[in-house]
Parts: sequence; structure tokens; C-alpha cells
Amino acid sequence: MKQLPLGDISLEIFLRDYWQKKPLLIRNAIANFEPIISADELAGLACEEEVESRLIIQQSDDNNWSMKHGPLVDEDFANLPASHWTLLVQAVDHWHPQAQALLSLFDFIPQWRIDDLMISYATQGGGVGPHYDNYDVFLLQATGSRQWQYGGLYDEHSDRQENSELMLLADFSAEHTVTLHPGDLLYIPPRVGHCGTAISDDCTTYSIGFRAPSHADVLLNFSDFAAQDLSTELRYSDPGLTTQKHSAHISPQAVDQVKQILRQYIETPGAIEQWFGCYMTEHKYAQQQQELYLDNSVQEIIEAMQQAEQICKIPGTRLAFQYTDADQDDAMLLFVNGMCCQITQQQQAFVIQLTESDSVQAADLVEQPERLKLLANLIKIGAYEIN
Repeated sequence: MKQLPLGDISLEIFLRDYWQKKPLLIRNAIANFEPIISADELAGLACEEEVESRLIIQQSDDNNWSMKHGPLVDEDFANLPASHWTLLVQAVDHWHPQAQALLSLFDFIPQWRIDDLMISYATQGGGVGPHYDNYDVFLLQATGSRQWQYGGLYDEHSDRQENSELMLLADFSAEHTVTLHPGDLLYIPPRVGHCGTAISDDCTTYSIGFRAPSHADVLLNFSDFAAQDLSTELRYSDPGLTTQKHSAHISPQAVDQVKQILRQYIETPGAIEQWFGCYMTEHKYAQQQQELYLDNSVQEIIEAMQQAEQICKIPGTRLAFQYTDADQDDAMLLFVNGMCCQITQQQQAFVIQLTESDSVQAADLVEQPERLKLLANLIKIGAYEIN
């Protein structure tokens, strides 16, 4: 059974009393924790064109901050001050194989909710200032020590510091102050103010953040999904139109007609379910997906798999599934990087295995045609690769 990084707190108590409710400090959550990436490797990632990164420098102890977006170059690091700077690299799990294993420790929250692993490296005094996030985050100390001040709820109406790209809180008042050492973990719910400051050099913090789409994004994305295959000849109509006193009056009947148009797409059986699965598994950087076997046939990919040792999930790939029948054994949908496919009964156990592991041994696919066919299609769309 997997050891959860919750200390003496049971998962049931964490979900009931803390998740999206209040912060939680867990000492030694991951005992004898070993960093998955060195500072030099992290700096190297920040210099890559396709990697999202930021370099933040605080001018001494005042509120004068500067920020540079990556890709960074060697001169950016050569010209850094001795202290008070922070390097942030997003989505390290897309580029570093060990990061995915770390994220799996947090899949007691549905894995389709996990956004990415961000890693920050800071020198003495480095940080990003007082702020809040609109999503849940676990802050795991990897190396060095960081002091965290946290507490209080903030929102879009909270005052911000002037002349800062960082959207820092102007009137942050901490309720708690703690120091994290390697292996310690701090959970911060959405909109809780927090401010972390490195109190040693070589201070590295891992931030496990969660997807929390805004209501605006939900509405926009679903409307795009619902409209993508609609004929332009489907139009507003009012065959029951009656006389009205004022020509400019929009009647309740007209509004009801529009509501009915919207309702029919929301209530279409399976529409919300399919859209949500696709939406929550969209690749964080869809433009960076590589479909190495797109031009190969499924049979050609199957033959290549039969000569391989293992088939591995490409970092950044997102998987989720739904049962499409209440008894949970009749039908299943698999969602992969924003795409959806129907799963046969013979493939269902294999799909669950795929969501719980990062690789499949080729030897386990011998005389398994249904599994081979499914995996070949996942390779074809750039979700898995042959090793």
C-alpha cells in the first residue's frame, strides 16, 4: 500500500477537515527525501526554448522586484546578485522522468486534477513575495530551508503592490509563520495568502499545483465543444410568435426559446461527461506534443512493440477514464490528452493499469491483441513511446 505524504493525518480526515478549507503543515511528510533534479539541471531547463520559466530578483529588502521570463541564457545567471533571487521552472514533470513518480504520491486527489510540478530554486532571502493562488498547492521542501508566512483569505479585490508584475498583496498579514526543512510539506488551499522566503542558500521548493478552471473557462470551453459539429442551418426560430404591444420588447417566450436551445446541448446524454473528460486531460502544452508514429500503421507499431522491452508514457501525458454505465462494467471511455476513445470490456482492466503506471513491459503484451491495438493507437497519437 502506498504511503501517503500526510503524516499522522488519515486521508479521510484530510479531505474532511483540510482540503479546500484550511492549511496544514506536515513535518517529515516524505522521510529522507532526495531531490529529483540538481540546481544546475534546473538552470539548464530554464534555458530551453520550450520550457516555461521565470527569474525573479528582489532588490535588497525593499519591495522593488524584477522578473524575466525564459528562455534564459548563461549571462542571466552570471550577472545575478549574491542573494535575494529565485528561479522558477514550470511543469518539470514534462521534462524529467522522476518527477512523474513524485506526483504519483499525491494522486489521493484525482490525478486529472493535478496540473504540474513547479520547482523554485532560491538563494538567501529569495522568494516571490506575498500572494495567493486560485488553486490548491502542496509545498514540499527539497533542499535548504524556507520560512513560510501564511493565513487570511484574499481575492481579486485585495489591494496589490504598485509597480510590480507579480501581483503581490499590498496588505498581507500572516497568521502563521513556520520554517520548512527537507521532507516537510505545507498544504495551502485556494485564496489563502502566503509568502515564502529562503533562509538558506541552495533552497529548493517543489510546488504541486492543481487544475481549477474558472467558471468562464468552463463555459467557453464547453460552448466550443458543443458547437464544433453543429450545422449553421440550425437557427433560432419562433413559429409560435404572437402579437405584442411594443416591437422592441423581448418577450419571456423569446428568452425561453433561447434557454431551450442552450438546455438541449447541456442535457444531451453523455455530452457533459465526454466534454469534461476531454477538457480535464488536455495537454498543458499541446503544441509541444510529438506524434512520432503518426505516419505508421497500427500494425507497424504493433510489430515494433513486439521487438521492444517496454512502452513508456511520455512525460506530460494525461489519462483519465469514465464508466458510461452506472454498474461500472458495461462500457468505458478513455481520455488521453484531450481526446476520447471507447474502450471494450476486454481492455478495461488494462486501461486502469495504464493510469496507475508509467510503463508497460512488452512481455506482458504477448498474445494480448486488444491491449496491443489500444497501446498502438496511444503511441500513434503521441501519448506513449517505444523503448
